[in-house]
Amino acid sequence: MSTSQRYRLRNPASGREVVVEGDPDMIYVDRETGEPMEVVGKLLPLAPSTSRLPWAVENLRLCPWCEQPSQKDLNDCPTCGRRMTPIGS
Repeated sequence: MSTSQRYRLRNPASGREVVVEGDPDMIYVDRETGEPMEVVGKLLPLAPSTSRLPWAVENLRLCPWCEQPSQKDLNDCPTCGRRMTPIGS
């Protein structure tokens, strides 16, 4: 289970983005330009979570019981708690 939150950071000058586990109050610096990066947002799922996959269309599937989206790497639905069928069956 992941306990640290992941954040998306962006360099305002170049538009370069990076995803890091960290603290939103820390100052992160772009490795290539040396400029400070700003926090753009938190990645879903929020910590603590049993899944490491970000919420994106290619990483989600629907629970056959409650029809709510959940990450492909989970065996149990985070909404209803029921066991989901294996992927591909």
